[in-house]
Amino acid sequence: MTLPDIRASLSADTNEAVGEELARNILTDASLPRFVALFGDLGVGKTAFVRGFTRVIAPTARVKSPTFALVNEYKGTPCSVFHFDMYRIEDEDELYSIGFYDYADRNGICLTEWSENIEYALPEAYIRVEIIKDNALNTDSRRIEIVGVGI
Repeated sequence: MTLPDIRASLSADTNEAVGEELARNILTDASLPRFVALFGDLGVGKTAFVRGFTRVIAPTARVKSPTFALVNEYKGTPCSVFHFDMYRIEDEDELYSIGFYDYADRNGICLTEWSENIEYALPEAYIRVEIIKDNALNTDSRRIEIVGVGI
């Protein structure tokens, strides 16, 4: 995978496979940021993408959306994955209260769902993943756009 990249998806399995590929690339290319910001409407497959990504690093983890927990940590090799759901975050005080900036400083990879709610807090360099419903006639059809920001 080279950045930028655009993929077509017709299923959660494809979203997971693209997530797996990105995880492998981050692990093998030290120049890629260890922060992935996911953007997209409700139900587009952001958590499926995270599930695939996490499978590479923490294969036994049971990935689910951290909607109420706000962050799930999946311990893996060679690092942990920190999976955030920013849907309910309204301001920077709430980011501080969940330890967001502390996680970003740890030796792990951060993935944030609903990154559109915290664009002001995204790091200088990150990987932007936007999952977009792209066909009104086929509700399973998605376009996955992956772009490096600040790299």
